[in-house]
Amino acid sequence: MHRRRRSCTDTLFAMKFQELLGGQFGEMTVMMQYLFQGWNCRVPGKYKDMIMDIGTEEIGHVEMLTVMLARLLEGAPGEATDKAAAANPALAAVLGGMNPQHAIVSGGGARPTDSLGNPWNAGYIVASGNLLTDFRSNVSAEAQSRLMTSRIAGMTDDAGVKEMLAFNLARDTYHQQQWLLGIQMLIDDGYVDSQIEQSNGEWEDKDAAHVLYTGTEGSRAGEGIWATGNSLVDGEPLRAEELRPLPDDQGNLDDGILPAPDPKQFVTYDGNQGPGKPGTGVGAHLQGAQNVVTKVKDALTGDH
Repeated sequence: MHRRRRSCTDTLFAMKFQELLGGQFGEMTVMMQYLFQGWNCRVPGKYKDMIMDIGTEEIGHVEMLTVMLARLLEGAPGEATDKAAAANPALAAVLGGMNPQHAIVSGGGARPTDSLGNPWNAGYIVASGNLLTDFRSNVSAEAQSRLMTSRIAGMTDDAGVKEMLAFNLARDTYHQQQWLLGIQMLIDDGYVDSQIEQSNGEWEDKDAAHVLYTGTEGSRAGEGIWATGNSLVDGEPLRAEELRPLPDDQGNLDDGILPAPDPKQFVTYDGNQGPGKPGTGVGAHLQGAQNVVTKVKDALTGDH
């Protein structure tokens, strides 16, 4: 990993740099995303090993950014010595441009936050157990990370920082290819039929899978290949149609009217759907039991 030192202290850039570490598309996110995908992978061999290898590499990237942040903050003043800045906190903030938490909370070190100080969130990661969807999420994560790195690179003239970011750009370029080629290999190895996620595809609405709905007058969206070409799944032609309401079970068009609310929830209601049914814990339990009985009955009789 690159250990090139920065040329000078830059607290303002350090605050921006935090986005590459603890932001939604930062290195902490891809590190945790790949590790959980690898730990949850049920395909031993090249797939699991590949995911774990890149997850382990990302641990190194997190360390690399953390060290760089400490170097960007090295020598930053712990207190204001200028009398004017000391007497005017707003002026001090303008002059220093430093994230106060770098000095107050972490003692001149990195923090697991984005550039605004928002804590890193485990909800950022995707680890579904389905390699196709995970790999697609990974391509997006690497692309977003690379874009942010490119933008950050344009905010500094420090040769050491730029050298490190050039390395990161190259790794993000490779990783995007890695996941895209992984999708192709999933197809070649017979784990999926195409690059499109198709679970329960045998009973999906086939017609709806081939149409672009347009809801704007004069829309030209139907000119795109997504409406004039062929499906990536079955090769059938795609088309565009005007968006329209779908009929309910009785053939009536859906008018968007909601059912009557539970009176115990005190919802503003004009009575147009009749009285609402009070909901209770017992009622929910009975409804769940009824649903199970219905499913069993349908399975035995073949009704759906």
